[in-house]
Amino acid sequence: MAKRIALVEDEKAIRENYSSSLRKQGYEVYAYETKQEAMNAFETRLPDLAILDVGLGDDPEGGFELCRYLRAQSSSMPIIFLTALDNEFDTISGLRLGADDYLTKDISLTQIMVRISALFRRIDAVKQNMQMEDEFVEVDKLKLDINRFTASWDNHPIEVTLTEFWILNALAKHPGHVKTREQLMEAAKAVVDDSTVTSHIKRLRKKIVALESDFDQIETVYGMGYRWKP
Repeated sequence: MAKRIALVEDEKAIRENYSSSLRKQGYEVYAYETKQEAMNAFETRLPDLAILDVGLGDDPEGGFELCRYLRAQSSSMPIIFLTALDNEFDTISGLRLGADDYLTKDISLTQIMVRISALFRRIDAVKQNMQMEDEFVEVDKLKLDINRFTASWDNHPIEVTLTEFWILNALAKHPGHVKTREQLMEAAKAVVDDSTVTSHIKRLRKKIVALESDFDQIETVYGMGYRWKP
């Protein structure tokens, strides 16, 4: 069955171009111009993946609001922001809301297809893992449930996205081992750039620091990557 993709983009030419290209790749595409059109559709049925423009018409943060709604409905649905904006504030805002990737409109269609394909492969891997027996990773006060994709610190739940979960798992599973950004991308089963990985790391630190103020286990190894400090 074809994967169902929702594309929310207020510029007609871009919306039609991306829709056509995605359909040629075998995806079932539903395109929406406004936040309200998309919201009405999402209330009836959720897509398998959503591509959201940030600014929608007169609503400069309409895409962020749609992301909040979708993430509340599903913790595992891949969400990609596609926008003309290209600055760290908007990137971090999108990732903080639970998006998996953040692309600017000057990216090639080929690269967009690669990232979408990678996100769907991650979902397939998740489904396979769900059929396995329970497996846990425990280090320090961190506990990861590989079967349920949940994380906790000192028995307090950490709200993580799937991308964050796999990055955290890659680091915690081998304390002391340095993981490059490329290895973390591979572990997360996603295709994202270096700045996106950095933003995910910042978010993970912040979430655990909220539970333990002196947390410093996720260490930056400059010029190499990150590691879980033993």
